[in-house]
Order: sequence, then C-alpha cells, then structure tokens
Amino acid sequence: MIAEEDPRPAARLARRRFLTVTGAATALAFATNLPNGSSATAATATLPDDPFTLGIASGDPLPEAVVIWTRLAPRPYEPLGGMPYHAVEVEWQVASDERFRRIVRSGKATARPEYSYSVHVDVRGLQPSRRYWYRFKVGRYISPVGRTRTTPAPGQRVDQLTFAVASCQSFPDGYYTAHQHIAAEDVDAVLFLGDYIYEYGVSTSGGLRNLEQPVPNQFRTEADTLDRYRLQYALYKSDPDLRAAHQSAPWIPTWDDHEVQDNYAGLISKSNAPVEDFLVRRASAYRAYWEHMPLRSPAPRGPNYMLYRRFTFGRLAELNVLDTRQYRADQASSDGWKVDSEERRDPARAFAGAQQQRWLLDGVRTSHATWNLLANQVIMSRMDQDPTAGDLYNMDAWDGYAAEQKVTLDGLAMLRGRNPVVLTGDVHAAYALDMKRDFADPTSQTYGVELVATSISSGGNGSEVSATGQKFLDSNPHLKLVNERRGYLRVKLTERELRADYRAVPYVDRPDAPVATISSFAVEAGNPGLNPV
Repeated sequence: MIAEEDPRPAARLARRRFLTVTGAATALAFATNLPNGSSATAATATLPDDPFTLGIASGDPLPEAVVIWTRLAPRPYEPLGGMPYHAVEVEWQVASDERFRRIVRSGKATARPEYSYSVHVDVRGLQPSRRYWYRFKVGRYISPVGRTRTTPAPGQRVDQLTFAVASCQSFPDGYYTAHQHIAAEDVDAVLFLGDYIYEYGVSTSGGLRNLEQPVPNQFRTEADTLDRYRLQYALYKSDPDLRAAHQSAPWIPTWDDHEVQDNYAGLISKSNAPVEDFLVRRASAYRAYWEHMPLRSPAPRGPNYMLYRRFTFGRLAELNVLDTRQYRADQASSDGWKVDSEERRDPARAFAGAQQQRWLLDGVRTSHATWNLLANQVIMSRMDQDPTAGDLYNMDAWDGYAAEQKVTLDGLAMLRGRNPVVLTGDVHAAYALDMKRDFADPTSQTYGVELVATSISSGGNGSEVSATGQKFLDSNPHLKLVNERRGYLRVKLTERELRADYRAVPYVDRPDAPVATISSFAVEAGNPGLNPV
C-alpha cells in the first residue's frame, strides 16, 4: 500500500466544511432572499416533520442543463414517506454562488404521490462548464444546499476533468465511509456503476453496522414490490455519507442486477418466476430506481426504461453509459464460473443487445474527444479463473456472452486511436487490466484499458488480495492489479494522460476510516496501456 500523510482529518474537515458552509449559506440566503412561499399548497403546513430526510442530488449534467432531485419523506420508513396523499408544491432555486446572492433559475415543481413525492427538475438555460448551487423549499422547510456542475460545451477545449467511480454499496455490509471521502474530492461528476441498493432483507441490527437504533422489522424481507423497493432506497439514503456525496457533485448513474434481483437477466428471474410475474417485479424496481435517482423524466413505462446514454465533456472526453442487464439473454450453463461451451459462444445470445452495441461503437467511431469512456457494469475483458491449462469463465460477465463480447472488443480494438477506457464495477475488488487483441498472448497489441472500481461497502472489510484474487493474477497476465479493500476510483484526464488512483479504506465495520491511494496508473493518450505510477 502506498503511504499517505494521514488523510482522515483532511477528508473530515473538507466534508464538514462543505456541509457547514452550505448549511450556513442556506440560513443566510433564506433570511434575505426567500422564494415566495405564499402559493405553496396549504397542506405543507401540516407536514409532520422535515420532508428532506433523504437528501438532495443532481445528475445527468449537460452543457446547458442539469437535473436536480429530492424526495419528500418526513417519515421515510412509513408508506409514501409519511406524506399526505395529494400533490404538494415544491419551490427550487439554482444560483451561481453558494450564498444565493445571484439566483440564475428558479421555479416550482409538483411532488406527486404516484411517484412517491420525488421531484426531478430539468434545469435549463445554464452556462457550460460552470459550478452552481441549488436547494428546495416546501412550506417552512428548507433543504440542504447542493453543489453541481454543467459539462463543457461541445468542441470546448478542456484542460482537465476528474471523475469518481464507484459501485456496490450493500447497507448491512458496512458504513459508506468511501462516500465521505468522495464528498471531499473536487470531482466533475460521480459515476455510479450499479448495485446502489441490494434487494436482500436487512436484520434489525443493520448487519456489520451493528446500529444502536434498530432497523425496523419491515426491512427483514426481500424487496420485490414497489413499496418495498421504495423502503429499501429510504434505508440506504439514511446514510449521511451517501447523502453528502450526492450533495457535493452531479451523479451519472446506471444500474446492475441488485436494483432488481441478484443476477437477473433480461426477462429471466434468478428464482425462475414466470416471466409475467417477474416483469411486474422489474417494473416496480425500475420505477423505484428512477424515483430515487437524479434522472430526467419521463419515468419508466412498465418494465422498460432507456438508461443507456452519452455525455460529452468538450473535446476532452465522451462518456458512454451502458445497460447490460435489461436486454441480455439468460446466463449460459446455469450461471457461475464454467468451462467453455457452445451455449457461451452462441451468436444469438444477446448481452447489451445489437441496438445498444451499434450505438456504442458508432458513437466511439464518430467521437471527436481525446478519451472515450465506457461506464460499464461487469467486466468486459477476458478473465480466466483457472491458472492451469483449463479455462473458467464468469457466465454473468461479458465472458459469458462470447459472440457479443468479441464483436464489441474487436470494434474497440479497431478504434484504438480513440483511446477507449472501460470503467467497471460489480466484483468488489479493484482491478486494472490491459485490453489485448489476444488475451492469451501477453505480447499482443494493447488497444485500451479497463479500470475496475472496488465496492463502497459490499463484501465487508475485505483484504489486500484473497486466494481467489491471487488466482486471477496468476491466470491473467493482462491483469496488473488486484486489491479487495473497499473504496472508489479517481480518474483524472488531460489531453496527454489519464491517471487512475485507486482509493481504499482499511475497514467499513465502523465509521470514519481514513483513505489512502493504494495504487496509481497512468495511460498516455495515443499509446494504450497501463503504466504504474
């Protein structure tokens, strides 16, 4: 592990200062520059408590727009968050300064019971590559202040971009201390690559958190209905470090499996439920996901939602956000790590699907950006778990869908000059991989890199390298790093170089762990491959 000066006090201080300053700014601004509350629905006077318990967020930034989000829930563990069953008016403001002396946009939105009183405001008319502050008001209640940022304009020259990359935050597996440190980073956006919630039931003790205040009994069952998924998001958003990370920067999220059910595949339930029954569950899960993320309207229509999308950051970077769950065929060979088979190689088996695959490769091909990033759920590169002559493949990753994997990887290899970089989550470990023309031949051409962020909390405290992790290192010469601590990935981009800093905490079974950079790699633009720093 690379030693750092003790980072914990600095991270704590930065986070505390951000929350304190924005809290003070709210009080001062609303003392002198209140939105007009006279037209707010009269029922807001009867709210039982502060409705902003689940925090605020921003996301999906564009050069002229950003989505700001909140969900009203004065009693978050009650049905509909304890709100009265009718629409409620919410006022919002966006300012170019944290004290709201220069308000650039403001308006009113309606929080409706059918969307669990979530609010998604697509704020337009903003300036490119600018930082903004935002807040909400309902009756006499005022939200915290959030900080967000628009993207650079198309064609704009950009000196530097920084992203935090994270995934996998099982609530009972530990505290979200990594989010505390993300909140202290000055990033342009947070890329969250799936498993925002886990559908599993949670014990009253909160698992490894061993909470003094017990988790209510209704959380002990698995989430499989709309109301139950909503409760799960409310529980996860009870974590103050997660709320702080949302409050500090815009998020660009995508989902993986646990937002619905472990290892589901398209229309196929892991529990082999009838398709018509599983689609009801999937529709509920997708709706609850949209309700709790800073995503644009409209909401999902039934069991379908167009989540893959693209963001351009001037001339420096383009980000392609993938969805590898909604369109895939069932896993081959009954899932798990299995040997090669005709089923694994069947070209008729979809993974991202032909339409999304064309969209991805066409987008990278026509991109004018120096770096082309793929926000991806599961490992795209070939990974063998068997250090002997045999091969074992993960049927739930791209390896389990060999035909589509080959088309995608061959397409990216042809676009080597576009500097493709795959950003991945899922495996609860930090990996760094060279992407090779022939993964079995270490001397073959490298055409890109795959950077895998470890989990926020899933897997508990973890370790440096487990026995399984060592097997991966022994079996895959293109794999340059395995570390199984919890944390996140920080990616910094310039025209000349990408730098990947793997940030980890030593424990998650208690709060306030320090963070350290455990490994760093540089990638030169135009010269793909990982260079240890």
